[in-house]
Amino acid sequence: QVQLVESGGGLVQPGGSLRLSCAASGITLDYYAIWWSRQAPGKEREGVLCISAMDDRTYYGDSVKGRFSISRDSANNTVYLQMNSLKPEDTAVYYCATLMGRLCPRDPNGPARWGQGTQVTVSS
Repeated sequence: QVQLVESGGGLVQPGGSLRLSCAASGITLDYYAIWWSRQAPGKEREGVLCISAMDDRTYYGDSVKGRFSISRDSANNTVYLQMNSLKPEDTAVYYCATLMGRLCPRDPNGPARWGQGTQVTVSS
């Protein structure tokens, strides 16, 4: 059974950093595109950043470019989202997901295998 588990969220001050983890069981993440989406209170879920099976990166929008990055840890079957220079508008529940395909999807908000999410709050 495929399971994705996010962790690493928390409360951070503006300008701070967090690293989120997406750990998998039931699949080997190296073989698939994995992405992060987020949902802020009262807003629709939006895609953030994706890494393909070939390690190409896809940013869904410009809001996190230059601040967020994505990487794999093959030994631990984990994908990370490194978030730097955090802003209050980054506050959201962050989810990782996969369609178990090799390419990043054009629509990151469609049906997929989703984790349960981890809360990130950016506030002073």
